[in-house]
Amino acid sequence: MQQRDWGKVIKGNLSSYVFLLPWLIGFFVLTFYPMIYSLYLSFTQYNVLQPPKWIGMRNFFVMFVGNADYPKDTRFLNSLLVTFKFVFVSVPLKLAFALMVAMLMNQKLKLISFYRTIYYIPTLLGGSVAIAVLWRRLFAADGIVNNILHAAFGVNPPAWISDPSYALSTLILLAVWQFGSPMIIFLAGLKQIPNEYYEAASVDGAGKVRQFFSITLPSLSPIIFFNLVMQMISAFQSFTQAFIVSGGTGGPIDSTMFYSLYLYLKGFAFYEMGYASAMAWILLLIIAILTGLTFKFSGSLVSYGGD
Repeated sequence: MQQRDWGKVIKGNLSSYVFLLPWLIGFFVLTFYPMIYSLYLSFTQYNVLQPPKWIGMRNFFVMFVGNADYPKDTRFLNSLLVTFKFVFVSVPLKLAFALMVAMLMNQKLKLISFYRTIYYIPTLLGGSVAIAVLWRRLFAADGIVNNILHAAFGVNPPAWISDPSYALSTLILLAVWQFGSPMIIFLAGLKQIPNEYYEAASVDGAGKVRQFFSITLPSLSPIIFFNLVMQMISAFQSFTQAFIVSGGTGGPIDSTMFYSLYLYLKGFAFYEMGYASAMAWILLLIIAILTGLTFKFSGSLVSYGGD
């Protein structure tokens, strides 16, 4: 009887399994198997041209400790530092700017739909190679930005992308410019806040600033939390901008050597695929830990409707 019931269940859901089959094949062949194989490669010395050679924890040892035989990889630690700077500066700035623009776009203005589309365009274009090339030209020593600053203020600005003190800042600015995605999510959240809250606050004498901190921010806290997690994960994986703007070198003086860029160079320029696989798993661990900490400390900061 039980077998016949299971047969009916399987037969009744057969069409669902058939539709899921392409996704399952893609997941196991293109995602799950490569992940497991990369985990194996992280414990090997593999240059793509020869079979992998098992070396145990050496790749991880070289990253963080090193010795006379296998010196510590200082560029790895530098890439971590550069990436952390990029993430912890660009993400808050992007979210703050996205929220500001979302509040402006939430006003009842003429052609507001047109403005929303215009403000979303940088996100559609921002990750492209063409925009990265344009950004490189804008902030070159003889670029448009320097020409405007020199003509308007008579100053001699630095060669932004060629100066180690400013190169990372140009990439942070590019990341903040791509604020469209979190802006749209913030805008959707703002539309869900009942207008009665603001009317009651106005009657009680609360000004716009007080309403923002007492109504808007608490009501948007789940949206802010979601955007924070998604943008943080995305920022840790940034690659195209640094690769194009720095010419694929992470320069000047490794000041734009993002973690993902260094991983790419190790795997596809230096043919140290085993080391690159180890770096990929370290990145996964870092993102998992930071995401977990974000969830852990969000309890007292995020307010849901039923709280």
